[in-house]
This record gives sequence, C-alpha cells and structure tokens, in this order.
Amino acid sequence: MKFGLVVVLTLALGAVAASFLLQDNGYVLINFHGYALETSVPILAFLMLLLYLAVRLVTRIWQAPGQIGEVAARARARRAARQITRGYIEVAEGNFAKGEKLLTRGVRESETPLLNYLAAARAAQFQGDLERRDTWLTMAYEQEPGAASAILLTQAELQVSNSELEAALATLQQLREMSPRNAEALKLLAELYWMQKDWQELAAMLPKVAKRAHVPAEVLNEWTLDAYAGLLGRDDTDRKKIREYWKAVPRDLRKHPRLIRAQIDACIASGDMAAAEAAISKALAHEWDESLILRYGELEVDDIAAHLRRSEAWLKHRPDDPALLLTAGRLCIRNQLWGKARSYLESSLSIRPSPAAYHELGQLMLDVGEQDAASDAFQKGLSLSYAGSAIPKLESKLTTDP
Repeated sequence: MKFGLVVVLTLALGAVAASFLLQDNGYVLINFHGYALETSVPILAFLMLLLYLAVRLVTRIWQAPGQIGEVAARARARRAARQITRGYIEVAEGNFAKGEKLLTRGVRESETPLLNYLAAARAAQFQGDLERRDTWLTMAYEQEPGAASAILLTQAELQVSNSELEAALATLQQLREMSPRNAEALKLLAELYWMQKDWQELAAMLPKVAKRAHVPAEVLNEWTLDAYAGLLGRDDTDRKKIREYWKAVPRDLRKHPRLIRAQIDACIASGDMAAAEAAISKALAHEWDESLILRYGELEVDDIAAHLRRSEAWLKHRPDDPALLLTAGRLCIRNQLWGKARSYLESSLSIRPSPAAYHELGQLMLDVGEQDAASDAFQKGLSLSYAGSAIPKLESKLTTDP
C-alpha cells in the first residue's frame, strides 16, 4: 500500500516537473466571491498535491492517540495472554497459588475472562479456600451472565468433588430449573444421588440419563444395579413395591445375579415364599447358581415334601453338586427323613467339605442320639471355620416321652 502511494506521488511529481519544460504549460483562473487566483496548471497541480499531503498529515495526527491506544491495548492483551498461559501451566503442575494469581492478574485484558475465573475457582478450591472459590464464581457470573449454566455446572462439580453434597444438590436443582435438558447436569445429578444412596431418586431419573446423558454403559449399569438392589433391600418394601421395582428394571439386567438375589431376598423378607421359590426356579433354569440353591433350601414353605421332590429332581441331572446335596439334606431333616438326610450330607462332604454341611450333619447326629459322631462333625466343621466361630451346644431337638 505504501509502495503504491510512493509510485503515484513520484509519477505526479514527474508529470508536474515535465510540464514546466513545455512552452505553454496552461493557464488557470479561479474566481470565488471576489477573490481571483491566476496560476499555471503545474502550479495548481503542485498546490493540490500539497493540500492532499496536508490533509493526510492532519488526519494521521488526529488518529494518532487512538492508534497508540490500540497498540498499547494489543500489547497488554499479549502480555495478559502470556500470563494466563503461565497460570494454566502452574495450575496443571500443582502450583495453585501462583497459577491463581497469574490467571486473575490480567483478566481484564483477557479475551476469555470467563475461563480465567472458572480456572481460578478450581485453583482456589485446591488450596482449600472455598470463600475465594465462590468469589471467583460470582465474578464469572458478573462478567458473563449469559453463561450462567456453565458457571453453575462448574460450581456443582467443585462442590461434589469437595463432598459438599447438599450444596451441590441445591446448585444442580437450580441448574435443572434453568436448563432442564442440560445433559451434563443430568449426569452429575445422577452421580450425586448415587453417592448419597438416594436410590428412589436415582431410579426415577435413570431412563432420562440413559437417553440424554453421555454416561458409559458400565457406569450406567452400575448405577442401575445399585439403585434397584437398594430399593429391593429397603425395610419398607412390600410385595406390591417389589413387583413395581422389578417391572422397572431394564430387561437386559433382570438376569443379573445380584438383582435376582435382591429380588429373592425381598420376597423372603416380605413373607412371599411362593414368589421367592418361583424366582429361584426361574433363575436356576437359566443359569445354575449355588447361592440360589442354598437359598432354596432355606425357604419356609408350607409344602416341604414338594420342595424336597423338586430338589431331588435337580439331583438327577446334578448328582455331584455339593450345594444341591446340602440343600437336599436340609430338606430331608425338615421332613424328618433322618437316614436320607445323613446320606445326602455325607455325600456333599465327600465332594467338598464345608462348615455348613458339617454343622448340619453334627446337629442331625446330635438329634438322633449319636453324640460321638456329632462331636466329630462339629470339630471338623470348626476346623474349617475362621477363628471365633461359636461352638454349638450338644442339645437334642428331639422330644422324648416322659
């Protein structure tokens, strides 16, 4: 641009100079309100050039203060940017106090003051100064009121990480009212309910979380398992609630062993043994589980004989299953089939000795009057147990006629 102007001026001066060499270089008369100006064309051109240069000079002088201010502002902005970059580096390296100071020193000249304040708030919390943290968050809102959602989300994240769960809940509820479809707020609120073990609220919002929030599948499954296992394990869970909770469990998780056990335990706690038995039978048909077959033998059902027949039907397909043999032995004891009970218990112990089987066998031997065999069984069972197991008393459960 400057080079072009020099070329034009050079050509113009050359043309004016060349015109003086002409024999007739022209005549110009200007008459304005009684004033007359007589001159030649080259002189007029030269005067116009001087006028142009004078105007340019005055214009530059007039604009100089503003341009100087812009240059100074750009210099301050560059200096602030360098400070802010150093501030982020210091925070990343764990120098939170220095990083916070650098982040906020040139914040007025920063192009991203909101980010500066949010980063300073994090640095202040790392130093344990919650009052200063909240001050920076307030200043961030004053700087960018339109970014209220981002500021509240940052505040909630900081509160959760600092275990200020009640305060975080209030912040997230405020954010949800302001921005109901905010996916990050939804995710953080679900995590907060999970941390508080508020299974009712967590279960209620899980469908929305699965649909809107970007939560890894394994985390979502963990939240779901914890929520419904927690609900099923509540003391006030009745039969109606058990059915409602189970219906709300996603289909792909209804076969999860943990939830199946929680459902069965809930049915047992509510006294619904028929539902517990049906749940165990359904689960075992899908996948054999020793813990479930042991629960099956502990159910307080009315028709113990039918219960025993079912276990013996399973034994035809699993004759060497120690847990099933133990369950069959327990059911035989409840049916007062002493000989068959002893056979099942001894078969279970021959395959896999366990304190539970030895205890059942010892109690059976005690009840039928074989105290030496009972003592031997109890001793062997205790040898497999951890220290501190209670030694059973040798008291028979059988009643004798007077």
